[in-house]
Amino acid sequence: MIYDIIIIGAGPAGFAAAIYAARRKATTVIFEAEAIGGQIAKAHLVENYPGIMSISGPDLAKVMSKQVKALGVEVKFEKVVDLDKDDDHFVAKTEKGDYRARAIIFATGAQPRKLGTPDEDKYFGRGVSYCAICDAPFFKGKTVAVAGGGDSAVKTALFLTEYAEKVYLIHRRDALRAEPLTQEKLFANKKAEVLWNKIITAIRGEKMVEEIVLQDTKTTEKTNLKVSGVFVEIGGVPAGVLAGKLGVEVDEKGYVKVDKAQRTNVPGFFAAGDITDFPLRQVATAVGQGATAATSACEFVGK
Repeated sequence: MIYDIIIIGAGPAGFAAAIYAARRKATTVIFEAEAIGGQIAKAHLVENYPGIMSISGPDLAKVMSKQVKALGVEVKFEKVVDLDKDDDHFVAKTEKGDYRARAIIFATGAQPRKLGTPDEDKYFGRGVSYCAICDAPFFKGKTVAVAGGGDSAVKTALFLTEYAEKVYLIHRRDALRAEPLTQEKLFANKKAEVLWNKIITAIRGEKMVEEIVLQDTKTTEKTNLKVSGVFVEIGGVPAGVLAGKLGVEVDEKGYVKVDKAQRTNVPGFFAAGDITDFPLRQVATAVGQGATAATSACEFVGK
């Protein structure tokens, strides 16, 4: 079978694209390498999506997935390991086979950005985490640190206060970048404390995380802080390696360049969500981009 559209990535952008493509009767399939929802699946609460006062990230992902499946869109949990072009068709290669389509919507999102400390990988799963909603219960009654200063970091810190006894937010600057309302909640929480102008330079412990080394970004002074866990929320790294194989243009940071119609420089290849060079990376913008990409892709394939 040759699909009209192959969507790579089952996050908000991919789901929105699937909904719009299916409603225009384009034969569509979604490929997802891991779990549905992408980064949203790691969010404790989503409170800025129009029409929904408050919902957990995993629950929002489930609702989106249910809507997509109700429209007859296949969701295949297969990792796309290579992309190619065969005459007029794109070929998405997975470990289970090759799939062809007339258009591609690339919605692979971004992977968590690492701190870059020497022993970060060593302590992954032993105190270092990139998913609070996955690992928070392991730190009940303990002291933890969150690295970052944006919305995700502050929301993660707030979520962790429901489990941990003490939560330190480690931020390299003297002002947070999170939404003001979210900041107010953090500052009012007695379990949370912000350590300003600090970066984590080392993680220590015998078998598990026991302490971190902080360096002041202004004085360069170093101090040790006893913690049992380190949650890293310092942004993402675009997962765009596959796109490059087809000659898709990316910016200096690796984000896929798109126009207002979500088109790339490769005809028939569209991108949406956190993988693109659009600066605001939120559920609402990902959904809008997904809808736009699907509309453009449908026009490309004549649907």
